[in-house]
Amino acid sequence: MDFVKKLTGFDAQKNTMRTEVVAGLTTFLTMSYILAVNPAILGQAGMDKGAVFTATAITSAVATILMAIVAKLPFGLAPSMSINAFFTFTLVMGMGYSWQMSLTCVFIEGILFLLITLFNVQKYLLMAIPGSQRHAISAGIGIFIAFIGLKNAGLVVTSPTTLVQLGKITPATILAFATIILAGVLLHRKVIGGLFISIIVFTLIGIPLHITEIPKGFSFVSIPHSMAPTFWKFDFSQLLDVNVIMVIVTLLFLNVFDTMSMIVGLSGKAGVTKENGDIPRFKGALMSNAFSVALGSILGTTSVSTFSESATGIAEGGRTGMTSLVAGIMFLIALFLAPVFMMIPIAATTGPLVIVGVLMMDEITKIDLEDMTEALPAFLTVVMISLTSSIADGMIIGLISYVIVKMLSGKFKDLNVAMYILAGLFILKFIFS
Repeated sequence: MDFVKKLTGFDAQKNTMRTEVVAGLTTFLTMSYILAVNPAILGQAGMDKGAVFTATAITSAVATILMAIVAKLPFGLAPSMSINAFFTFTLVMGMGYSWQMSLTCVFIEGILFLLITLFNVQKYLLMAIPGSQRHAISAGIGIFIAFIGLKNAGLVVTSPTTLVQLGKITPATILAFATIILAGVLLHRKVIGGLFISIIVFTLIGIPLHITEIPKGFSFVSIPHSMAPTFWKFDFSQLLDVNVIMVIVTLLFLNVFDTMSMIVGLSGKAGVTKENGDIPRFKGALMSNAFSVALGSILGTTSVSTFSESATGIAEGGRTGMTSLVAGIMFLIALFLAPVFMMIPIAATTGPLVIVGVLMMDEITKIDLEDMTEALPAFLTVVMISLTSSIADGMIIGLISYVIVKMLSGKFKDLNVAMYILAGLFILKFIFS
């Protein structure tokens, strides 16, 4: 037991092994939808879905086990839902970059994340984006992710006159809407793995409706798909392009904000935060996350982040790295269940995508909507992320408007040097791009 305590922080005097194992299984089940959603989203960018599935499972396993051993905290990690959307729908479909070039940006971002964590620079990075803008970015990404889910299901389609409109009512759209409702009800009732259950329900009902296709020779277990189609597929040819540099900066901001805010929030829920606000092995948690970003890009997936779904394991009593160790091992086991996850139709991910959007909308409540100098830039950030289908453009427009509105309103005390510099760089980006 001394070895276990040293490895994961599990103390038999304070913790119960059964509780930690159940918490780990709970965390995995609530996160497992990423194994279906991530290949579906990155597959739309032209990446091999089988390779992405393997990369997702291995990266999630390594990242979560690292969290268990290095930080000894009960948190699960996996490819970020906001960044995989940014990768496919902004970088590849919107800006026209190849997925290889986009993966290169993720790799560079991961290396930078490691360096700024190693030298404790992350706190200065946070100062460059005001609190209301960070909340607005999260909310805007939530709406964008939900929009992607609705589009994948055919509930929202393009229109030559109004840009978008309600799609035709078909068995697939009815089923997608039903699974959105089901996912919401299951989460409200605190059913373990509610999002994953909604995916499975859609997939099973979709079989007789010919929405779900069962491949010939189907089996539940198989040897993991090769990562050869995505492994180390980098393209460094455009790294000096100003737009590529802005992409890397955007990825870094998104990942650092997402990770730090999630670790702080989950640490509070787990009761490990000290009275002075310090979090034990906080730097180790960030390093685990940053290393996994670089690793994931090498294997063939997008940036890793600490998952909010870890709160379900914490609610089950998980308090140590044993919880995340169990969750990580479950991701390794899932490697051999690829046929099940690969059979899931993309429309089956609608429920989880919409629910993730709902959960991220909670950030709006943290913005002071009575103060127009906070509310207006935040609103512009939220709507521009969705209307431009670009998280980067929404973030840039929001920050520029924040600095200008604050200056014209005489609220210079709300600004710092980092904000001026960043806004200036963003303006130059628009002028010369």
